[in-house]
Amino acid sequence: MEGTGGAPVEDREVEVLESIYEEVKPFMVEQGIKGVEEQGKWVFGEDGEKETPLVRGKECVYVFFDENKTAKCAIEAAYRAGKIEFKKPISCELYPVRVQSYPEFEAVNYHKWNICEPACECGQKLKVPVYKFLKEPLQKKYGVDWYKALEFAAEKHQK
Repeated sequence: MEGTGGAPVEDREVEVLESIYEEVKPFMVEQGIKGVEEQGKWVFGEDGEKETPLVRGKECVYVFFDENKTAKCAIEAAYRAGKIEFKKPISCELYPVRVQSYPEFEAVNYHKWNICEPACECGQKLKVPVYKFLKEPLQKKYGVDWYKALEFAAEKHQK
């Protein structure tokens, strides 16, 4: 399963992607289904890490666009419809934050990308920083105490 992938997928999520595909498939677009058939439900990225496959090297195979041309996740759509219990890979929940693992720590960084500009503009208007917008997935990934420390550091930095 070699290829250039999209969202990072944790080892435990690989099995989940394999097991939920038939329930997610009805929410996918034709190009995404074809992408899964050709590449698999996940791929190894250029760095050797597991990732979601892409359609034509662009969007994730699990993406679809609603009537407003807003990108949506077929996995999350299946979750919201009550078809599966898995919301989506944690890296997708965290996006536009990306996590890079190193032997002694993990780097948690904002990934600036033009597709996120409307959300960033909205966040600036509402005065909601990215870390507050992503409170739930950050707590899911790192825990409540870690998030409280992040809030403390952010508040201290603002003064």
